[in-house]
Amino acid sequence: MQFTLVTIGSAGDLFPFLWIGRALAARGHRVALLGPEQHAPYVEAAGLSFHGLPADPAVLDHPDLWHATRGLAVVWQATRPAMAQLPALVEALSNDKEHVLLAHPLALPEADLCRRAQPALKIAAAYLAPSNLPTVHDPLLLGPWPVPRWVPHSARRRLWRALAARFIDPVALPDLNRERAARGLAPVRSLIDYILGIADLSLALFPDWFAAPPPDWPQPLHQAGFPLYDPAPDAAPSAELRAFLDAGPPPVVFTPGTGNRQARAYFEAAAQAVNQLGLRAIFLTPHRDQIASSLPPTICWQDYVPLNALLPHVAALAHHGGIGTTAEALRAGTPQLVVPLAHDQFDNAARVVALGAGASLHAARVTPARMAAALRRVVGVEQVTQRSAEIAQRFTAPPAIESLCNRLETLAHNQSFNPRGQIRKVDTN
Repeated sequence: MQFTLVTIGSAGDLFPFLWIGRALAARGHRVALLGPEQHAPYVEAAGLSFHGLPADPAVLDHPDLWHATRGLAVVWQATRPAMAQLPALVEALSNDKEHVLLAHPLALPEADLCRRAQPALKIAAAYLAPSNLPTVHDPLLLGPWPVPRWVPHSARRRLWRALAARFIDPVALPDLNRERAARGLAPVRSLIDYILGIADLSLALFPDWFAAPPPDWPQPLHQAGFPLYDPAPDAAPSAELRAFLDAGPPPVVFTPGTGNRQARAYFEAAAQAVNQLGLRAIFLTPHRDQIASSLPPTICWQDYVPLNALLPHVAALAHHGGIGTTAEALRAGTPQLVVPLAHDQFDNAARVVALGAGASLHAARVTPARMAAALRRVVGVEQVTQRSAEIAQRFTAPPAIESLCNRLETLAHNQSFNPRGQIRKVDTN
């Protein structure tokens, strides 16, 4: 069979697709991955065929990239030049074999255009985090704002639509409908409703104990465990890092995400907070200019360390709330302070808190005093430490990759597909 995997974004978006792609290739299928061109080394090391898509690194400096409500628009606009190439690339990869296109949610509109030209093409959607799948059911956050449980579903539905009409549709629909008009297709009126109806199969790449599927998620849906992919499974801490770890008590690791180049204030607050609390720290970022040129001996900077190698040796992880980082901390049993900025991070943070595995502090409210207060709720707190260790035991079962591959193979064999122009309705009652 032919499987074409399409993703956007950072390494955190890429790694789940590498996890799936390698498993499919090991079962004898042809696998091609389409993604940002800077990820070529990762994909080639995984042994998969790669087709690089244009990606402008300047988006990392956009002032709204990490904004709670405007960030999605920045990501959408930044990814459209790459997605515009998708129909032609997928057509070139197609052959007489059964063909499945596995796409990141933001690639689904272009995946639908691919199927318009190739009606037998099957489409699967890979949802990396629970908040990628909108719902009116609890727990419900709209960005950083939790919706009280007493708010009725009808009001929540109206609220969802109002927010989409204000922040999403004006940005996404003009370009999308222009492409559709060029192909003689009817315009889309709501991006979220449209996206949720495209895929023949939806994959939720997180376990049900982290997020149980509510009744208004799209069907058919297959839920798997976290796709924890390690690009360097044999990597070990550097000599410098080993010496730092051996020189004192376990430190707190701070990382705002590898793609965050706007975290200077975050690291300044972290430095003052750990100094106030008498803690040691590791600042983890590839962007050295975000950190003070001179650090005290109690703080060590590292550009990159695999989390699975680092987390067993630390007291806590303070991070942005990306789903991959969150999952790695849960697997390691490491207490977490989640400092969300945008996108899925607020929802992931709320789920960590609900599990009892850590605390959360909105990035917009970070000060040295608030950072210190939040760390006091996590570092050395027996209840959080014990609960984190209990959650880690849930990762002892074999990963759910075999059942996921079975579902994708079944989809490839299945001769039924969405008829051209038909969009499935998603029940939100």
